[in-house]
Amino acid sequence: MLDKNLLAILACPLCKGPLTYDANAAELICHADALAFPIRDGIPVMLEGEARVLSVDETLPPSKGSPR
Repeated sequence: MLDKNLLAILACPLCKGPLTYDANAAELICHADALAFPIRDGIPVMLEGEARVLSVDETLPPSKGSPR
């Protein structure tokens, strides 16, 4: 679990946009760049080379009634 104060100030290192915290996957998601930055040992790894590219399904907004 990341500190809420830290989450409030973190931004995507590429576009400077907002990040979404996915606690289950231990990632910070940038929907604008379709990247997921890993969190290792409680530390966000905010390097483009370490980021995972989101799949097409992950970039789509959840539909109404979707379990996502």
